[in-house]
This record gives sequence, C-alpha cells and structure tokens, in this order.
Amino acid sequence: MNGPDLRTALSGLEIFAALTPDQLDWLVSVSRPKVLGDGEVLFRDGEEATGFHVLLSGGLVVTKVVDGREEVLTRHSAEEESAAAEEHDGKPSAAHRFTGELPLLTDGSYVATAAASGPATTVVGYPKPVFFEMLTRCHGVAAVLLPVLAWRIKSSEIQARKRATVEALGTLAAGLAHELNNPAAAVARAAQELAPALDRLTRTARSWGAAATGPESAVMDRLADELDKVPPPATTDALAQADAEEEISDWAEEAGVERPGLLGAGVSDLGLELGWLLERLEGVGEPALPAALDHLAAVLETRALAAELRAAGPRISQLVSATRDYANLDRAPEQRFAVTDGLENTLVVLRSKLSGISVVRAYASGLPELTGYPSELNQVWTNLVDNAAEAMEGSGVLTLRARAEGVCMVVEISDTGRGIPERSLPRIFEPFYTTKDVGKGTGLGLHLSYRIVTQRHHGSITARSRPGETRMVVRLPLAPAPLADPTAPPLPPS
Repeated sequence: MNGPDLRTALSGLEIFAALTPDQLDWLVSVSRPKVLGDGEVLFRDGEEATGFHVLLSGGLVVTKVVDGREEVLTRHSAEEESAAAEEHDGKPSAAHRFTGELPLLTDGSYVATAAASGPATTVVGYPKPVFFEMLTRCHGVAAVLLPVLAWRIKSSEIQARKRATVEALGTLAAGLAHELNNPAAAVARAAQELAPALDRLTRTARSWGAAATGPESAVMDRLADELDKVPPPATTDALAQADAEEEISDWAEEAGVERPGLLGAGVSDLGLELGWLLERLEGVGEPALPAALDHLAAVLETRALAAELRAAGPRISQLVSATRDYANLDRAPEQRFAVTDGLENTLVVLRSKLSGISVVRAYASGLPELTGYPSELNQVWTNLVDNAAEAMEGSGVLTLRARAEGVCMVVEISDTGRGIPERSLPRIFEPFYTTKDVGKGTGLGLHLSYRIVTQRHHGSITARSRPGETRMVVRLPLAPAPLADPTAPPLPPS
C-alpha cells in the first residue's frame, strides 16, 4: 500500500478522523502496513506487548485458552455489516478497527491471541514508543481510544464474572460429586446387601430358636446386648485385626459354622478377639453352638449394614447443607452470617483439592456476625484457598485465621507454598495480571475478589509473601455500611 492510499485509508477511520494534515503525514511516516494470511497470528496470549495495531481490511478473531479450551472473546471486522453483527453487547464501532492498546498502557503482556480471519486482512502496526508519541502528538486519538478502552475493560470483567460463576459452580459440582461418592456408594452397597442379610437373619433365628434351650437363649441375649454397646476401637491395627479375624474364622469353621468368615469379620471389626468371644459363649452347649454362631454372624452383619446407612445418611445431609450454605440458595442477597461458616463450607467444597494438605483452623472464640453478601465472600474464600492449594502442589499447611480487630473482622488465609514473586506482588489484584502459565488463569480471579471485598463490603484485602509463606489478609467492617451504589446490580453469586 503506497503513501497516498495509506493516508486515505487511515483518515477514513474514526480514531484518526480528527487528525490535521500534518498529523496524518507524521502518522503515515511511522506506519508499518502488513498483510496477513487467513489464520495468521498477529500476536499471542502471554507475549510481551510490543505494538498497537490498526485494522484496515479483513477481520481479526480474538481468542483465549481457558482451562485447555480455546474461547472466542470477540471479532473485529473492517466490513460494516460484519461489524454491526458484533455490536449486540454494546461494542463501539471504533473498537473493531484497533487492538493492543490495553497491555501497552498497563506495561504488560497481551491477554489474548489475535489472528486474521479471511484471506485479505491488512493491519498497520505502531511500535510501543510510537504509540505513546501518537497519544501526545494526536490528541484526537485519545478521545476515541479511551471510551473503547473503558468498554473493553468492562466487557472483560463481565465475561470474567460469568466465567468465575461457571468455574465456581463447576468446582462446587466436582467437589460435591467427589465427596458424595463414598457415602453414596456405601448406601448403594448396604441397600443391595441388606435384603439377603435380613433373609439370613430370619433363617438363622429360626434355626437358633429350634436348637437353643432357655439358659442358652439367655446367654446369647446377653452377648448380643453387650456387642451392641461395644464402642468402636480407638485405634486400628490392620495386622492384628486380620490375625484376630483369621483365628475366629478358623475356630468357627471347626465348630461347623456355615459362614465362618462373616463371623470373624464381624467380631474383629469391633476390635475383639477369640478369647473375649469364648468367655461370653460359656453356657452354650456344643450341639447348639453352630446355630448360635450362625445367628450371631447374621446379627453382626445386619447391624454393620445399618451402621453404614446411619453414617452415610448424615454425611450426605452435611454435604447438601454445606453446598446450600456455600451457594446461599433461597436466601436474601444481604444477610447476617458467621464468616467461619463460609470458610468451613469452602473447605468442604474444595476437599478433593486439599488432599495431602494439612488444614489448621485458628478461629477466635465469640466472633460477631457480619452483615453482607456471604455468597460473594464464598467466591473470595474459594479463590484464595484454591490459589493456596495450587501453590502447595499437594503438600503443605493451609492455615485459616479469623478474629475481631477493632471495628473489623480479620480473615487470614496462609499457605506454605512456593510464594508469589516479589516483582509480581504489587500487581496481583490488577485486572488481567496473572502469575500462572498461559491458559491456566484469566488474571481476574483476585481482581474480582478485590472488588467483592472493597466495593461490596467496604473492606480491604492485602497480600504478603515469601517462599514458604504466603498470607492473604481480608478485613471486613463489623458495622454494616451502605452500598456505594444502591442501584448497581450485585456481583453474580458463586
């Protein structure tokens, strides 16, 4: 593209429409036109931002890899009809014709990948120093650029909120599924085995009733009552328990018991040995002993299955309750709540990610309740705990502290992970800034947490870090404060 054609093309763009002839002459002299083939990458997510790019013809598709999936964030088009189709979300028409200004202004890296869409895409590049000179030389450029920049930041935050909500729901669902797996499997197994166990109980009861004398029945009644009151063993020695089970099973088999292994497992699971059982069976004659032991095995089996159901049922109820409290379903958005409840519910939801990590709770006694939005704060706790777990890579100590300090509630979440680099620490709450690898973070999790704490709850959030210790400190006012903007919609709940 020659000079006059380039000058004509640039002057027809909204961002350069107010330039004087001298400014246009300078702009043409520093322009670097480039023709891109279909699919050719203009810049990549995570690369250092080196230039400002203006679209003259064709189109650009802007994408970002999130959790291993490439998502289309937006499309830029030089064709009016195509551009109009992309304005359903309030996108300014001028936003179609330039890109790359945001990372230049924040002195960061590109936050997405831009590639040509179509065979005839022409862009004009302006290196970083030239871009800043453009802003000082050509005041009309800033008048168009700044509203577009504001829209892009707002649009990115809206997308991040939606993504954070979906991610939080995904984390919630994954954590709930993982935690429900064991009690649900226990219920299914116990339900499947309960019917044949009851059949055995009925059959052995008839056999025992036919074989036993009155005194022998009294011995077994006392034994059954005593077994029902035996507390679970304080400690379990798997080897000793296996030896006891084998010894009881061998003895029961010699006595003619139909299912000796069932008896051995039932008695040894209670932490008891053969000697204890023999003492309690004194008074049962040899002819009635097999029927007595078969019935005892059936009683122990049925009680064990009932105990599994009793343990699994409340566990499922606890998980459902924690999930409901975490998401604050059927609750008013603003309410009185205990901050430790949200911390505990978050630990339940993220339990699968905390496997191998020791959790230390240091909650002060008598903590007052807060007034605010617990579902939004749960999103904060999830971000902080999830980041801590990732930093510890499966082993370490996660410490949760909560205390009243003056007019504030102070919540600290600390970990023994790799720490945050010193150069990154001042920027972790900035939008789009992330220390994670490309594709593993949006750079908006901590920014949204910052907004929830500071704007929605009028508090503060700070970070201190060194290798082996990172501490995130959240301060929330104890007294309720009015919303900064009562008409503003709440942030989406996690």
